Parts: sequence; C-alpha cells; structure tokens
Amino acid sequence: MQRVCDGLSAEKIDQLLRKWLRLLPHPFTTADRQAGWLYDISILQAEFSLTQVLDRPLTGRAFFEEVIHENLDLGNPGQVQLIFNRRVTKRTPGRFRTRVITEGVTPSLHIDYKHSKIKQYHKEGRALRTETTINDTRDFCIGKRLGNLPALREVGFAANRRLLDVQQLSHDCHVGTTTFQQLQRPLVVDGQRAAALRFGDDTVQALLQALLVLSILSPAFKQKELKERLAQLLGFDPSIMTQGKMTYQLRRLRLHGFIERLPRTHRYRVTTFGLRVALFYTRTYVSVLRPGLSQIVSAQPPGDTRLRSHFDKTTAAVEQWCRDAKLAA
Repeated sequence: MQRVCDGLSAEKIDQLLRKWLRLLPHPFTTADRQAGWLYDISILQAEFSLTQVLDRPLTGRAFFEEVIHENLDLGNPGQVQLIFNRRVTKRTPGRFRTRVITEGVTPSLHIDYKHSKIKQYHKEGRALRTETTINDTRDFCIGKRLGNLPALREVGFAANRRLLDVQQLSHDCHVGTTTFQQLQRPLVVDGQRAAALRFGDDTVQALLQALLVLSILSPAFKQKELKERLAQLLGFDPSIMTQGKMTYQLRRLRLHGFIERLPRTHRYRVTTFGLRVALFYTRTYVSVLRPGLSQIVSAQPPGDTRLRSHFDKTTAAVEQWCRDAKLAA
C-alpha cells in the first residue's frame, strides 16, 4: 500500500485528467488543442498523512491524551516555525493557535499556520494519525501548478515528522498504568503467590503507612516492629496478630517489590520502589481522595467548601441542560 501511495506522481494525475478530457465534453476543439489551448491542474488543497498503527491501542490512546495535555503550546509561533521550518515574524499573516476538539470521546489536536494546518488524532481507536493540510501552496513559496507536487510533498511529510520530534512527554504514562494495575491483582513469583495491594483497602493503606514510619526510624526493621505499627494503625491489639498473618503481609510486600530481606538476617529494608509507591498511595488517599469525596458526597458537608460549590454548580448546570432539552425524567 505504501509503495502504491508513493507512486502517485504528478504525471499519473495528469494522465487521469487527459483520459477524462477525451471522454467529457468541453469547449476546446481539436484545433484549439493542437494550437496549445489545454486545461491545466492547480493544487487547491493537498493533504499529507502519517498513520502509525499501534500494537496496543488502549495504551496508545492514553499516550496521545497525555501528549495533548503537555503540548498545548504547539501553536505558538516559536513552535510552529520548528514544525514547518519557516521563520515566523510579527508580520507573518494568520493565527497561531492550538485547538483541542473532542468528538464523542476522541480528542484531536489542531495546529494552524497561515492557510495550512496539522491535525493529529487517534484514528478508529487503533492508530495515531498525523495530517498536514496545505490550502495555499504560496504559504511555502511554492506555485499552485501540478508540477510543484513533489516539492509540496516534501513540505507536508516533513511537517508530520517534525511535529512528532517537537512533541514532548514528561513521563511514560504506560509505565504508571501498568504498575498500578499490577498492584491491584495477585501475582505469582517463583511459585509463591502474593495477594494484591489494592488502593482502597484499609489494611493496605495501614501497611504502607507503617512502612513509611519504619523507613524513617531505622534503615532496617524486624517483623515485630512492623506488627506493632500495623496494629496501632488498624486499632488492634498486637497480640491478636499471629505469626502467620505477619508472614502473609511480609510475603506480599516482598513479592510486590516493596521490601527486601537483608542477607543472613531477619531484618527487612524498604526499597526505593516501595518508598515511592507507598508515599503516593498514602498521600493521595489521605490528602486528596478521602477529604475530597467527603466534601462532594456528604449530605451535610462541614461548611461550604470551594470544591463542593464547584460540583454543585456543575450538577445544577447539567440538570438545567436536561430540562431545556426535555430529557428530564
């Protein structure tokens, strides 16, 4: 398919035109054509696309949404001149902007340069498609006659590639998604099964909080020290937490990579991965999710809060829209 597309030349397009001119009526007689009076083709619009098919479409969509989020400045003159390889000054006509348009649940990124634009979107949920559409060839000091198509192709395809080069992503969103999902499911390592570390589980939250405390108090801890901290956080008497229960907790922390056992000892150390995930788990739950939900779902929240007022306005606006559209039950 790519070879077929690459073979679409100005000569082939012109041959197609001549074929139809021989079949369709037009004002030029045979004598006119012999005298050199012929139709010519002008390029009013040319589109050049790059379609990158993804082997994991859902991951690709998450990636594209993060790309949009972190590249909203692509329409600035400084970025546009990198994409189109053209100098942009105060006298350069046209609007320079970045637009994000959502159709259904599919967002698309639009970048304008004079009469031309680049559109990037997640095509049919399976591919990242980048399209450069040139509506005036003179934006690039190129004539409109069909013979200028090769030069125009270089401009369009180069713009697609430069956009991908200019776009930046501060993090690999796939890594975060994979890590979180792995923690939500049980796993088996070397024949040993470990239970999941689910985000909303009270025991998991207490377990990770205990790890954070122990990582500050000492470089390594014993099972007894973890048992005492965990019992306090759960409101239990340490005596009811048996050896088997603690072995269960230590095993799942170790197999999930949160702790490691020091050689030839009965002490454990919190890993860098464990420290970072434990901080994120506990701080997000305690400082963001729990107080935020209490404000927006409580029938009688403790005083008027900004978050609650914004949610109330959003709810009222949606309900009003439903009434206006006669969609209310």
